[in-house]
Amino acid sequence: MLFAKKLRTWYLENKRDLPWRTTSNPYYIWLSEIILQQTRVAQGMPYYFKFINTFPEVQDLANASEEEVLKLWQGLGYYSRARNLQAAAKHIVNELDGNFPESYNGLLKLKGVGDYTASAVASFCYAEAVAVVDGNVYRVLSRIFGIDTPINSTEGKRQFKELAQELLDKKDPATFNQGLMEFGAIQCTPQKPLCDTCPFSAECVAYNQDRISGLPVKLKKQKVRKRHFNYIVFLSEEGETVLRQRKGRGIWEGLYEFPLVETLSEVSVENLVKEDGFEEYSMSPEADVRLFNEEPIVHKLSHQHIYTKFWVVTGSDLPENKVSVAEMEKLPVPVLIEKFIDSFGF
Repeated sequence: MLFAKKLRTWYLENKRDLPWRTTSNPYYIWLSEIILQQTRVAQGMPYYFKFINTFPEVQDLANASEEEVLKLWQGLGYYSRARNLQAAAKHIVNELDGNFPESYNGLLKLKGVGDYTASAVASFCYAEAVAVVDGNVYRVLSRIFGIDTPINSTEGKRQFKELAQELLDKKDPATFNQGLMEFGAIQCTPQKPLCDTCPFSAECVAYNQDRISGLPVKLKKQKVRKRHFNYIVFLSEEGETVLRQRKGRGIWEGLYEFPLVETLSEVSVENLVKEDGFEEYSMSPEADVRLFNEEPIVHKLSHQHIYTKFWVVTGSDLPENKVSVAEMEKLPVPVLIEKFIDSFGF
């Protein structure tokens, strides 16, 4: 109980003024938690406001088109979050009469909602005594209690959840959970934690045993895959181009991109035009193919690095799926494509 009291005192003195902390509306809190997965607060906050302004009620989100949702999400990455967000909204509207589940177990049934999000919404909105465990919580607890079980292992996830649940202030779980996450975000940070002003420094195992840099422990990530993308940017005299929607599972599902030829390595224009993927575009002999960027643009995702070149094609009839510049600006595209569009200046 002493842990919870210390944490509460620290939180009430140091917490940031964040918009989702001034409401108990489960829709807004759920939305903020989904946005902040894999996203820093500073990056996520503008998206939070965009979403609540565009979709002030869960019904508005449920009734929007997928393209509209993905366009609003553009730049946040991990686009499955946006698709799951809308799927959950549709379920709430169509199956639950627009009412959010009011328990941890009920929230877990929503698409895209796991232990963390269900715990957050249940404790913040309904005062249910369930502990939230996120990256910040892992770091704080592993350091203070000297736990070296890998946080991304099955055993680690169970151990940290049980410890957080044991420490939880059952009378005020919302403040405890907010406080523990906030403590990791601004006090017990990954690099250069503020140990000199830490209320737990006397009992912190990592601090007293000089193990701060070694905790928490995480199993090695899978090998990063290297891919080579060649985007074919058709350009007509009228300023039209071609965009295609990515289908199937994988990165950027549902987003739009220029026609793509993926190769095993960097290629010259002479070799590019011989690729099977390039030949399907049936360009006229007069077509001019020019490389836009000599050095590939490296776009880093969690498990793959994409080396990208853009090839601008003029003097050829455009394949199907041609769009005007005005139409292109309305379509959701990956950040990689968005940056090219901005630099190319259609």
